[in-house]
Amino acid sequence: MSIGRINRTKGIALAAITSTAVAAGVIFIQGAADADPKPTLAEAKKQIAALQHQAEEAGESANDLRGQITASSARVKALQAGIAKQQGQVDAVKRQIGSLAVAGYQTSGISTTAQLLLSSNPDQFLSQASTAQAFAGQQNSALRRYQVAQGKLTDLQASEQTELAALQAVQAKQDAFKNQLQGKLDAAQKVLDKLSDAERKRIEEENAKAAEEARKQRPTRDGSRTGDDKNLPNVPASGRAKIAISAALEQLGDPYVWGADGPSSFDCSGLTMYAWGKAGVSLSHSSKAQASEGRRVSKSDLMPGDLVFFFSPISHVGIYLGNGRIVHAPRPGKSVEIAPLDENPYNTAVRPG
Repeated sequence: MSIGRINRTKGIALAAITSTAVAAGVIFIQGAADADPKPTLAEAKKQIAALQHQAEEAGESANDLRGQITASSARVKALQAGIAKQQGQVDAVKRQIGSLAVAGYQTSGISTTAQLLLSSNPDQFLSQASTAQAFAGQQNSALRRYQVAQGKLTDLQASEQTELAALQAVQAKQDAFKNQLQGKLDAAQKVLDKLSDAERKRIEEENAKAAEEARKQRPTRDGSRTGDDKNLPNVPASGRAKIAISAALEQLGDPYVWGADGPSSFDCSGLTMYAWGKAGVSLSHSSKAQASEGRRVSKSDLMPGDLVFFFSPISHVGIYLGNGRIVHAPRPGKSVEIAPLDENPYNTAVRPG
C-alpha cells in the first residue's frame, strides 16, 4: 500500500472518530440539559412541597423512636446505678476476706500440734486455736458471699452491655431518619436554587405573608381576635379541649422546625403535645404514638380538641377546631396555620384525656 493511501485512510478514520466524539458530546450535553431542566414556578412549588412533606415523614419516624430511646436510656441509667452499688458490696467483701487472710496467715507457719507442745500456756493456745478455726469459718463464709456478689455484678454488667447495644441500635436508626430528613430538605433547596432570584423572592414573600396572616388570627388576652377570622369556626369547646385549642391558636404563625415543641417553633406532634400539655394532658412527641393516646373517635363524631391524624402510615397530626377545620404545623418551610380537615388524606382521630 502506498504512503499516500495510508495517510488518506488515517485521515478518514480520524475524521470519523472526531465526528463521533462531537456527536456524543452534543448528545451528552443535551441529555444533561434535558435531565435537569429549570422548572416553572408552579412546578417548583409542587416539587418543594412534596420534598418537604417527605422530610416531615422522616422527621415523624425519628420522633416515633424518642420513647424507645428515653426508656432504654432510663434502663441503662438504672443498671449503671445498680452496678455501682453492687461493686461497693463486692469491694466490701474483698476487704473482709483480706483481713481474715492476714489473721489466718499469722498462725499458718507451724502445725497445731507443735504450737500446742511449744506453748507456755496450753489453755490460752487452745482458746486461740478455737479463734483461728472461727477465722477459717468466717473466711469461707466471706468467700461464698464474694462469689454471690461477684456473680450478681457480672450479671448486671452483662445486662448493661445488652441494653447499651439496644440503645445504640435505636439511636442509629433515628440518626438514619434524621439524615433522610436533611436529604429531602437539601433536595428541596436544590429545586429552589434553580429558580431566578425574583422567583425565590416571590416564594419567600408568599410564605412570610401566610405566616403574618396566621399571626393576625391569634386570640387576644380577652379571647377576641385581631384579624380576619373567616377561617376560625365558631364552635364552642369546653374544659381541657378549650385550653388545648387556645394554646394551639396562640402559636399561629410560628415556624415549623423538626423536633421543636415550643414555645416559638413546632413540628406537627410537637404542637399537639404542647397544646394538650397546657391542658394537663401528657402526650408523646410522635404522631404515631399520639394516635394511641386517647379514645378513638369516628370522623363523623369529631369534636373540637380532638387529635386528627393523616396519611398511611400516620405521619401528621393536627387539632380539630370544628366545621371541617384544623390547626396544625404543616411541614418544613411553613408556619402553624388553620387549614381544611380534608387538605391531607385522613386516617383516624382520638380524644385525649
